[in-house]
Amino acid sequence: MKSNVGGIDRTLRIVVGLALVAWAVMGGPVWAWIGLLPIATGAIGWCPAYLPFGIKTCSTKK
Repeated sequence: MKSNVGGIDRTLRIVVGLALVAWAVMGGPVWAWIGLLPIATGAIGWCPAYLPFGIKTCSTKK
């Protein structure tokens, strides 16, 4: 797996994911547990949804 998620994207994914999970823990809707997905993709630096579109938010090394 080659990394396709850059630094700012990773940070935003983790922050939004944590916010959603915190909301779910505090009695929010069940769908808020979807926040686990952006936490996981931000942590590993790879997003399978980016593959079909050829999106890369990480910097390329020359």
